[in-house]
Amino acid sequence: MISDETIERVREAADIVQIIGEHVNLKRSGADFRGPCPFHQGTHRNFSVSPKKGIYYCFVCHEGGDVFTFLQKRLGMEWPAAVRHVAERVGIEVRETETRTQDKDAREPFWELNAAAAAFFRDMLWDETIGKPARDYLALRRVSREIADRFGLGFAPRDLDAMREHLNALGYDDNRLAEAGLLVTREETNEQRPRFRNRLIFPIHDASGHHVGFGGRLLGPGEPKYLNSADSPIFSKSRVLYGLNWAKHSIRREDRVVLVEGYFDAVRLWSAGLDPVVAPLGTALTEQQAALLGRYTRTAFLLYDSDRAGLKATFRAGDELLRHGFAVQVVTLPDGEDPDSFVDSKGGDALREQLERSVDVFERKVQLLERAGWFADLSRKRRALDRLLPTIRATVDALTRDLYLSRASEAAGVAKDLLAREVDAVAGGVSGRTRYTGPSPRPEDREPPPSVEEPGRTRTRDRRTQERRKRGRGESAERELVRVMVHERGQVDALAERVDPADFQNAELREIFQTLVRLGDEASIEDLSSALSPAAVEEVQALLEEPDALVDMRRTIDDSLMMLRKREMKARMVEITRMLPLANGEEKDELIREKIRLQREMQTFGGTDLSHSGKTRS
Repeated sequence: MISDETIERVREAADIVQIIGEHVNLKRSGADFRGPCPFHQGTHRNFSVSPKKGIYYCFVCHEGGDVFTFLQKRLGMEWPAAVRHVAERVGIEVRETETRTQDKDAREPFWELNAAAAAFFRDMLWDETIGKPARDYLALRRVSREIADRFGLGFAPRDLDAMREHLNALGYDDNRLAEAGLLVTREETNEQRPRFRNRLIFPIHDASGHHVGFGGRLLGPGEPKYLNSADSPIFSKSRVLYGLNWAKHSIRREDRVVLVEGYFDAVRLWSAGLDPVVAPLGTALTEQQAALLGRYTRTAFLLYDSDRAGLKATFRAGDELLRHGFAVQVVTLPDGEDPDSFVDSKGGDALREQLERSVDVFERKVQLLERAGWFADLSRKRRALDRLLPTIRATVDALTRDLYLSRASEAAGVAKDLLAREVDAVAGGVSGRTRYTGPSPRPEDREPPPSVEEPGRTRTRDRRTQERRKRGRGESAERELVRVMVHERGQVDALAERVDPADFQNAELREIFQTLVRLGDEASIEDLSSALSPAAVEEVQALLEEPDALVDMRRTIDDSLMMLRKREMKARMVEITRMLPLANGEEKDELIREKIRLQREMQTFGGTDLSHSGKTRS
């Protein structure tokens, strides 16, 4: 027999519109497709196919079912043959088992709880009094009730007890609500309260359509503006893409995916008829998300905001996708526009025209550097190449990499073989990340879903302890400055004036630093944790567990700042060494003089070591 798990995976992966469309002339009608019924030989379009639900139905003869039923009734296939036929088309291997498992999926109780919570949030949105602030906000964003209902939007009220009492009455106790992340515990009072309050709610589904989490947009002042569900037995924001459950079949059919930054961008584009659209959950595109998209297509269009933050996110996502063998295009909107506002004012057809004008992600990088004059002088040319080389290194397709090398050589006026040697010299050992080198993984080879059992924190802490022991002095300096800011909030503003976020090489420490500066010295640890990624939260926890490690605060700050300055100077000397082969006579002399000045300045610092900076270590 074929296992239930395999049957469900095949059903989920199947594009029912494409398969039935080979036998019926289907045309889009809203979110569904219509055509003449093949069972009673009708001539009117009474036969409906729903890609969202994965079913078909005739409103005249009442024939209906899923993709397997269609093949059985229309083509006369036996049940196992129909499953194998569809499985072969989607690349899933079907293996026979002795008996079909009847075990209930351990994630089902969490899916059911989140579905019940989603229904509560929807009811609150349309409650005449409670939901008015959220409805007013939707009206401001020109989101109709039809669109809101289509995507299950809801509202989490301010009331501390409304959601809890509603779900308790349905049989879900507080422990289950806390395990699912719907309740959180305040450290100061040990009180459990709703994670989402006074927020517009976007339900988040996995690729199969199960409710796995929520995203909440704050309607009043405060931070963070957007808040996602915490990691739970069924949810990890680094492994989920908003809207993939709705977009997956159109992504396969069009062989492309459009990535946008936010929930509203995705909702607006879907409403305008652009279906293959997904969004990361408020974070940079992760390795797991890129691999997830690779199951459906190898062509990606990045449609992010055109401001500085949007461009940074664009190129980070582009590099991640290139590592997974994607062809990556960048869509550029007019200044001041984002996908939501552009489609709202100009419509879906105008955005489709912008998609047709997209350019390759590497070419877009070169364009921006050229327009800003980065190739005009030697120093900036070196830094411009430093921005281009990571993208070349990320590119796993050999032909695309060669084209990128040629374009960089042309733009910078540097020999292609010299660039190639620099790419190869670093690409071999610095990253440590496993790069995609083969074909798209088959659905049965995908990573398993998060386990229902919470992984032990002991192993994680042991690993992070080992990582800290390996840190260089520069990163230790970063950590000491953040430690000061966590324990002594009065130092937040003062250090913000003396330290640039770009000085941080550790991503979690940089995130904590920026979040502390943004939230201010009055923010609680709960506020800070709610605004951080899981990895950064764990780093904060480690800092909080060492309250006695900060002995001489002033000396710790001074020594840490000195250490960062030394690291900066060392990096500049390395950069000078790399620039020398590109320099002419006068430029080379100036670089040598600068290097000597830096060496003399470093000598004035002596042998300062953070291990003797007024701080004891356990």
